[in-house]
Amino acid sequence: MIHARQALLATGWAQDVRLSLGDGGTIAAIHPGADPAPGDTRVDTLLPALGNLHSHAFQRAMAGMTERRAAGRDSFWTWRELMYRFMDRLTPEQIEAIAALVFLEMQEAGYAAVGEFHYVHHQRGGAAYADPAELSARIFAAAAQTGIGLTHLPVLYSYGGAGQVPLAEGQLRFGNDLDRFAGLVAAARAHLPALPADARIGLAPHSLRATAPADLARLLAASPGGPIHIHSAEQPKEVADIEAWLGARPVEWLLANAEVSADWCLIHATHMTDAETRALAASGAVAGLCPITEANLGDGPFNGPAYLEAGGAFGVGSDSNVNISLTEELRTLEYSQRLRDLARNVLVVGEGSVGQTLYLGAATGGAQALGRDAGEIAPGRLADLVAIDSTAPALCALGRDQLLDGLVFAAKDDVVTDLWSAGRHAVQSGRHVARARIVAAYRTAIAELLASV
Repeated sequence: MIHARQALLATGWAQDVRLSLGDGGTIAAIHPGADPAPGDTRVDTLLPALGNLHSHAFQRAMAGMTERRAAGRDSFWTWRELMYRFMDRLTPEQIEAIAALVFLEMQEAGYAAVGEFHYVHHQRGGAAYADPAELSARIFAAAAQTGIGLTHLPVLYSYGGAGQVPLAEGQLRFGNDLDRFAGLVAAARAHLPALPADARIGLAPHSLRATAPADLARLLAASPGGPIHIHSAEQPKEVADIEAWLGARPVEWLLANAEVSADWCLIHATHMTDAETRALAASGAVAGLCPITEANLGDGPFNGPAYLEAGGAFGVGSDSNVNISLTEELRTLEYSQRLRDLARNVLVVGEGSVGQTLYLGAATGGAQALGRDAGEIAPGRLADLVAIDSTAPALCALGRDQLLDGLVFAAKDDVVTDLWSAGRHAVQSGRHVARARIVAAYRTAIAELLASV
């Protein structure tokens, strides 16, 4: 049982809410206006927790390593070469330790679930492990250590660039043709029963530049259903390369040639025309936005106002994990729009709270993208819940109607006191219950990695 002084339910704010958790990590019953009972977990303010819809966990360990300017102009593409060199040294044990720390940090920041866009599959040089899903199993082990809700997204990466360019040396650890990829996904599914029932496996064709139309069609035809994530239009060069090859821009091509629907999440749908923006919104797919990483890599801002006006669904992810912060992710999304438009309070349709639009929109969109029955506090939904302290200095002056604005724009993640991932009480009193062990393992892994350089 959880007792909250106040809670933001699917029906709106309620006072003195007593909530019971049922089988399978769901919310069994909600009782507003109830007194706490002995043994209840008591919190101040209960909110639906967000899902982090896009993560490359291993990149967390290289945060801060790519912020030194070299000769010439740095870009996403020069960053990518540094990332390849770092990734090539990682062992399975190190990948597990890094992922466990990342998932812990996500939960402490208020994320109950994660979509792990997993493309490191093989040994250095591209040779398979004895278990082709060895590295997927390491992600599963990290999820088990932390209790985070996992939507695992094995990535199909077959080519080194638009036009079926052969893979380069730095890409060999994630290269697969369709048959090899099918075997890898089947092997990953065999590991799935070790996780709680809310865990999912989806599919992730990396991008149009890393696959080909015929391969993508075969992959989608064989898909059993569920989440489908794809990098879409992150960089102008990528858009130009795809248009030169396929005769259409990436989002335009996907909408015309694939059955893009509510199961889809288009990551970094950054560089879209107005027509693409409206069409993506109408498809029911989720725009997967990663504002901190997109700012860090110089990707550019999303076409937010037009997308929201067209009724588009969106969620947020931490992508490169250079800075894992739910509040920072949401405020960076809004601030990117303000900087571009020279305006304030941009991401809301008509009048209303920007913080509420961002937080609740990302809660429902993230749940949709991850295939989780979550995103709001209601009976039968997964108990993906976060508690915050509204008496914290950043929030104590605010009324209920301002609280989400304060959370998004004024608070830091340290206002999070408790977090449940499908009912698993992973964060208590602001700290993950397995923090000491996971941080120690991470430090050991990094020491070993640095010693190997």
